[in-house]
Amino acid sequence: MPWKETCAMEERMKFVWDVLEGVHSKAALCRLYGISRPTGDKWLARYEASGLEGLHDRSRAPQHHPNGVSEAMVEQVLAVRALHGHWGPKKIRAYLEREAPEDAWPSRSTVAALLRQKGLSVPPKRRRRAPPGAAGPRAASDGPNDVWCIDFKGWFRTGDGVRCDPLTLTDAHSRYLLRCQVADGRTETVRPLVEAAFREYGLPQAIRSDNGSPFASRGIGGLSRLSVWWMKLGIRPDRIRPGKPQENGSHERMHRTLREETADPPAATGRRQQEAFDRFRQTFNHARPHEALEMRTPASVYAPSPRAYPARLGPVEYPGGVTVRAVQKHGEFYWKAEPVFLGEALGHERIGLAPIDDRYWTIWFGPLPLGAFDAARRQVLSWRGAARRGLAAPGPTATAEGRTEDVLG
Repeated sequence: MPWKETCAMEERMKFVWDVLEGVHSKAALCRLYGISRPTGDKWLARYEASGLEGLHDRSRAPQHHPNGVSEAMVEQVLAVRALHGHWGPKKIRAYLEREAPEDAWPSRSTVAALLRQKGLSVPPKRRRRAPPGAAGPRAASDGPNDVWCIDFKGWFRTGDGVRCDPLTLTDAHSRYLLRCQVADGRTETVRPLVEAAFREYGLPQAIRSDNGSPFASRGIGGLSRLSVWWMKLGIRPDRIRPGKPQENGSHERMHRTLREETADPPAATGRRQQEAFDRFRQTFNHARPHEALEMRTPASVYAPSPRAYPARLGPVEYPGGVTVRAVQKHGEFYWKAEPVFLGEALGHERIGLAPIDDRYWTIWFGPLPLGAFDAARRQVLSWRGAARRGLAAPGPTATAEGRTEDVLG
């Protein structure tokens, strides 16, 4: 009968001794002990090679791994992880393949197992996610510079107690981080930073932002001084709906990575924090593989805009048949010698008035219809207020491409 597991070592010893003493032939002893001839030969050979120690069970794991990872590769994987502590196995493998494509790098699962073995990764937390909803209308981003995204990352304090408000600017198509700079929320601070990006990379078709200052205001058309300047450059404001940060999802995801790698914990001073932002921008654009780009880097996808920043910005022009009015410093224009308040964001600009009927006029700033003007009451109406009087916002002629309500906020 076959050997029992509990006395396998004893049975093997008896079998070997009986063979060596010549009590019976080897074939007869194999039949007596219930084992095959090859098994009997194996135990005899092990005894001759190692004595009684050779009769113990051995591991069945293969002693040679044809697909094993060399120590040199392990060291390179760990070096990349040490340099980029928040990168996962997919990014580490993509980075190594790009840097040394001639080497046969281990699979993503092998890299993940290696990180777990070294205690460098933890299982991700399962997040409860809201069911997907209908996204709001947004400008299409089919190529570089179709849409830029701008926002302030949530503020924090550096080690010396100074408030830090990073302004970030990205290209929506390539995810290229155009600017990441400490700023405050004033137009006077933000405009030079955006202008520097325009001079370096050219002009986008649209800029996507939230509805906060200085990108938007509660005035007519939601315009701010900053967005008025953009429109004069031929750039369309593309504001997300209030309370819908997912409509600027790629930019928000970049903010999460920015916080993890530069502000957790913050630097000791504002200057050191800006240095950390500069290093992050270089790595994010030129080294970090991006899943949405099929593990390419943003720098390999982005190209500057062919629309150069103009040396001189002229006034907004209107076609014939449109009545043009100059907006005064404090935001009012004159109608039949009487002032009508429009909004301070449009101070020193020119608006166009196109008749709807004998009483109402459409107020235009460039290609954007801002609202309606009630000439009888000398009153400016938003499109929501105009709709209550049976007036509809013009859509096909606006550059908003049917997105007038979204542009106006």
